[in-house]
Amino acid sequence: MKRWIGAASVALMTFAVSPAQAADKVVLMLNWYVYGEHAPFYYGKAKGIYAAEGIDLEIQEGRGSAATTQAVAAKTADFGYVDVPTMMRAAIKGAPVIATGVLLQTSPMSAMGFADKNIRKPEDIKGKTVAITPADSMTQIWPLFLKKTGLKESDFQTVAGDGQTKLNAVINGQADLLLGYVMDQSMKIKDATGKDVFPIKFADYGINMVSSGIIANTDYVNAHADLVRRFMSATTKAVEAAEKEPRAAAQSILDANPKGGKIDTLTQGFELTIPLYRTAETKSKRPFQVTDQNMTDSVNLMVEYGGLDAKAKENPKAFYTNDYLPKSGS
Repeated sequence: MKRWIGAASVALMTFAVSPAQAADKVVLMLNWYVYGEHAPFYYGKAKGIYAAEGIDLEIQEGRGSAATTQAVAAKTADFGYVDVPTMMRAAIKGAPVIATGVLLQTSPMSAMGFADKNIRKPEDIKGKTVAITPADSMTQIWPLFLKKTGLKESDFQTVAGDGQTKLNAVINGQADLLLGYVMDQSMKIKDATGKDVFPIKFADYGINMVSSGIIANTDYVNAHADLVRRFMSATTKAVEAAEKEPRAAAQSILDANPKGGKIDTLTQGFELTIPLYRTAETKSKRPFQVTDQNMTDSVNLMVEYGGLDAKAKENPKAFYTNDYLPKSGS
């Protein structure tokens, strides 16, 4: 009888600990240091959304989309949250990476300056000074913006520097505008100065291109199909939950990383991100459900203006898949 009770106890103990043991450890590397755009990942972890899918999520900050793409290609991170066009450049050169969900389906690229300077439309850029970072994604698309809006490079001056130099140029008055993401650099400037920033969005002038999404190593996807589905299911639910509670989602960043910013600008930055999740074609769909046409248009723009090899146009579907996304309502 004692032996039977002992065996039963062991069985109960095994049952009690097995759910924790069953959780899959997953590393998600971000595109950059944490800012408002990243709120859904932290919120999903804090609310137990990833845990409910059997995932023990570790979120790591990144040092740029190119570096994060390299980490995913090398399998030092399971998933990456990166600029998808940047991933395309790596994939066309042989990096084994693919987007398993495209979250930002409208480009956040913009030219931005202090709101009190009243630079509200492309015409207002004439005679001004624009700060750029040579060879970054925005500077590569900038000529297309000029073409779409009728501006010429002779209409304004430029100053060049790295990301922080670009910010400092606007903050210190050495430049009137910089090229940046509507929910990123604008919030950094506001944090530093307390002053509002106005963005002239590229997307408002016919530049339709995807931006950030989730990527994974193609070998990892093939070997862990069920885990990829669970991760994309959890991430979809995390985005949907965060959309409904932007401030709580932003607070989850600070709960995990108290030095991650200020609650007001993290919230505002995330709120500026939400409209980028969908296009007119996907406004009724769940997050990440990018259309084939949007991706094809993005590839074509990258080939023409972004330095992407022309052979990318032969098969745009090689860069992404919607196969691991949850179905509507699931």
